[in-house]
Amino acid sequence: MDWMYMLMPIAGVKIFWPGLIVLGLGMGIIGGFFGMGGAWMITPGLNILGFPMAFAVGTDIAHMAGKSLISTIRHGKFGNVDYKLGVIMLIGTVVGMEMGAQILMSLERIGNIDLVVRLLYVVLLLFITWMVFSDVAKRKAKDRAALAAGKEVDKHAVGLEWHKTLHKIKIPPMVHLNVSGIYCSMWLPIFISFATGFLAGILGIGGGLIRMPSLIYLMGCPTHVAVGTDLFEVMISGLYGAATFTYKGRTELVAAVIMLCGAAIGAQIGVVATKYIKGYGIRIAFGWAVVGCLTSIVLKLIGGWAPNLKALCNGAATVVVLGVVTVMALYIATGMVKGAAKEIAEKKAKA
Repeated sequence: MDWMYMLMPIAGVKIFWPGLIVLGLGMGIIGGFFGMGGAWMITPGLNILGFPMAFAVGTDIAHMAGKSLISTIRHGKFGNVDYKLGVIMLIGTVVGMEMGAQILMSLERIGNIDLVVRLLYVVLLLFITWMVFSDVAKRKAKDRAALAAGKEVDKHAVGLEWHKTLHKIKIPPMVHLNVSGIYCSMWLPIFISFATGFLAGILGIGGGLIRMPSLIYLMGCPTHVAVGTDLFEVMISGLYGAATFTYKGRTELVAAVIMLCGAAIGAQIGVVATKYIKGYGIRIAFGWAVVGCLTSIVLKLIGGWAPNLKALCNGAATVVVLGVVTVMALYIATGMVKGAAKEIAEKKAKA
């Protein structure tokens, strides 16, 4: 089975290359669908496959930049990208990412990087999971209340409405974001982008893990616009991050190219799927994907704390990560095929 392992010349480790293909293709589909680079699964996935954490972060950011460019172009054709919002957010993203990258390098020198990054992932994923499913539960409660009162269900209703409170902050300059249908202080997207950029530098998540839900819950963007705009932001921050980590010698270009070949195909599928699976369908799927990622990281932590269980936990973590990527990719691809088939049938019926 030695032929299934490839030496990564820069990182100096042998990697199970079929795992790279699965991650690239699967996360191309998932990233194009959820509107993010997918590093929330790829970074821990690369680490689980054998990359040191710093190389996992740098390699994923390089792969993410190319994949997000492809997805952004496709989303732009559907009118899902708020370019004005994306450009404003670049201000905080660049500053935050550089600060995060410097802290990551400091942690690597100290020797605590793996534990710190994994614990940060756990805390972040727990919060994201709570936020997504709390939103879904509140939305369903509103639907039930409307039906009980004999009223029509509001298709535009949302569960969490934090953005309404934040939009009351009128610190100038104020901006109109026509594609998103938002009027707010320019400092709001700048602050959000700084926070996500900072986490991107430390965790290698491209900021998309929290930027997409932040655009929905804090900015108030429609889900499909949040997806497209986040990918535009991930593309820009990814290009900057790739240059930064390559300069620092923490990017394994061979692995990035292998994943990008699969991701280029997968991203097309994921973007088209957003045409047929919208709104809360995207949010619920995203929530379950985060749960899967959280499970894999917890297993990896348990293996680190219990040496006698390390091999078992690492194997289980690998299965969970690749399994979640595969299941989510199949769900999205199936939704796209069903939606396209329904659309074709309706056109034929009208003809």
